[in-house]
Amino acid sequence: MIAIGIDLGGTNIKAALVDRKKGFVKTSSIPTHADMGKDHVFDRIAMAVADLLEGHDEKPIGIGMGMPGMVSMDRKVVKSPPNLPGFKVENVADQIEKRTGFKCVIGNDANLAAFGSARFGVGKDLDNFIMVTLGTGVGGGIIFNNKIYRGTTGMAAELGHVIIDYHGPLSNSNTRGGIEAYLGQRFLSRYAADTIRQHPDNPLYITFHKDFEKLEPVDLYHAAKEGNSLAIEILRKTGEKLGYAIVNYIHVLDIRKIVVSGGVAKAGKFILDPAKETASRLLMPPFLEDFDIIYESLGNDAALLGAASLAFEEL
Repeated sequence: MIAIGIDLGGTNIKAALVDRKKGFVKTSSIPTHADMGKDHVFDRIAMAVADLLEGHDEKPIGIGMGMPGMVSMDRKVVKSPPNLPGFKVENVADQIEKRTGFKCVIGNDANLAAFGSARFGVGKDLDNFIMVTLGTGVGGGIIFNNKIYRGTTGMAAELGHVIIDYHGPLSNSNTRGGIEAYLGQRFLSRYAADTIRQHPDNPLYITFHKDFEKLEPVDLYHAAKEGNSLAIEILRKTGEKLGYAIVNYIHVLDIRKIVVSGGVAKAGKFILDPAKETASRLLMPPFLEDFDIIYESLGNDAALLGAASLAFEEL
């Protein structure tokens, strides 16, 4: 059995044919052209589906699609997705079915990354876990009894907007000090640049002082691997903030396995070890049983696999 998985982003539309047992059969990626409006984006998705199916005889059962934003309980409508100009309250599923002939269900992309981990990644052996995705922003998904936990209206797990310091920095939250302000890629880079400017003798300053816009978390990771104490300290403080957020997640949900994914998470032990140390110190003792932080190496593939898995389960 195969299904089509789509990961709709503001920059690229990623598409895949996925076998329920074997995983990827075929993948592709095309630019979204989001600035050309929603109808053009829907047409681009249909084009990606047609290209994917060219030369393939087996008929997919349908389309599962992940995208930013808050998705209705019937998995058809998205509300005000970021990075997609012109999208307000849109029945995306119907638009895709009209253009492709395939039934479609949609889900929040971070939720589906968690689902992809549950079906094809490190979450396969876990009935319950919380995934935190550390990318451009911070998102997440909650897997409870091997299903996506969606709350009462389908919008649960906006984990990046959990506040850990209401006097803290700004991000995309409606208030200061949301966890995204510390761990979202561009916000982490901004904090790192401000810190590095105070250390003009550091190799990171020498490399980036003419254009700190080029500084990315991966640069901090490479510097930390080479023993740069400032990079190690920046990542340590970032990991501590993640630890504070994890304490909140676990105390509220009583789910002790935390799966971490995304570009910022590639900093590995430099972020995850301080996160685990902080959470272990601050969790109430009964919650320490079975507590662990696990890295998901599927990266962006998790959302594609999760989207196809949604089609398998819903269609």
